[in-house]
Amino acid sequence: MTGAVVKRSQKAGLPPGSLVYVGDKTAGRTTIDVIDYTWERIDEVQVTDAGNLGAYRDSDTVTWINVTGLHEVGVVEKVGEIFGLHPLVLEDILNTEQRPKMEDYDDAIYVIMKMIGYFENEKVADEQISLVLGDRYVISFQERPGDVFDPVRERIRSPKWRARRLGADYLAYALIDAIVDGYFLVIETFGEKIEAVDDQIIAETDPGTIRSIRELRRELIYLRKSVWPMREVISGLERCDSTLITHQTRLYLRDVYDHTVQVIDTLETYRDMAAGMLDIYLSSTSNRMNEVMKVLTIIATIFIPLSFIAGVFGMNFTYMPGLKLSYGYYASLLLMTAVALVMLVYFRQKRWM
Repeated sequence: MTGAVVKRSQKAGLPPGSLVYVGDKTAGRTTIDVIDYTWERIDEVQVTDAGNLGAYRDSDTVTWINVTGLHEVGVVEKVGEIFGLHPLVLEDILNTEQRPKMEDYDDAIYVIMKMIGYFENEKVADEQISLVLGDRYVISFQERPGDVFDPVRERIRSPKWRARRLGADYLAYALIDAIVDGYFLVIETFGEKIEAVDDQIIAETDPGTIRSIRELRRELIYLRKSVWPMREVISGLERCDSTLITHQTRLYLRDVYDHTVQVIDTLETYRDMAAGMLDIYLSSTSNRMNEVMKVLTIIATIFIPLSFIAGVFGMNFTYMPGLKLSYGYYASLLLMTAVALVMLVYFRQKRWM
């Protein structure tokens, strides 16, 4: 995070369209994977020189170009040069702190999304995915190796996948749908964490519980920031007038929109639950403290008359009734015990204990 801030500060004063990578170097080198397919055939290659992508610019096939690693600015710039991408698009691709959005450039549609997942340290994190939809091609840009697109790759490899007859717009839909489906996996894990913290609150309250609640709320804000704008993005794709998206694909995008709304509704529900957890935690802590104070108060109240009796018989006067009785000590103990029992019975009848 600190490195990203420094790089953003380095862009201060630069003109629009300046290509400066904003993010962490997470890939050893930038790789370009190409899947080129028609209904009858499919070719998968890894291109070592971005200049060779020109062969896919005006082909009759559907081409998916996946660029992994954005720190090599020259590679991204070369891809943009071959496919005629606007300099502002290239600038947004390299700035990995962008908000999810959709922009229509007539000959291409540019989409920014956040791919969300849990890392090994069980911390939620996102990764910016940029999609460029053109005529018979889709270009995806991601920061690091590993993504949620493997099911899409498997479907493309299957000769029975009827969508291989469709265009690049359906491929773009499939990639967006895979990202949104990944949200549900994160939401399920998040729901399990909420249930665990809820059980922890009921069982026992300790400083670790409040830390867990704070962590949940922090992750919830993080998720909401990444997911909430996706509703606008998909709605924009569904309603845009671009000829790059067919009517049939718009119907599928409507389904993705419904899924996104469902994710957002679930996040809002979890947001209310997390806020309620803090209230429950504070109430539970207060109730436990009240129980402790009630017990201490009852004990102190019982000992008040006992202390009074002991104080009376402990006064140093020469002439006091009962001081010379042989059973006076035991009588005072018996009186104290009787007073304590009477008070306990009274407290029990009043339901104070």
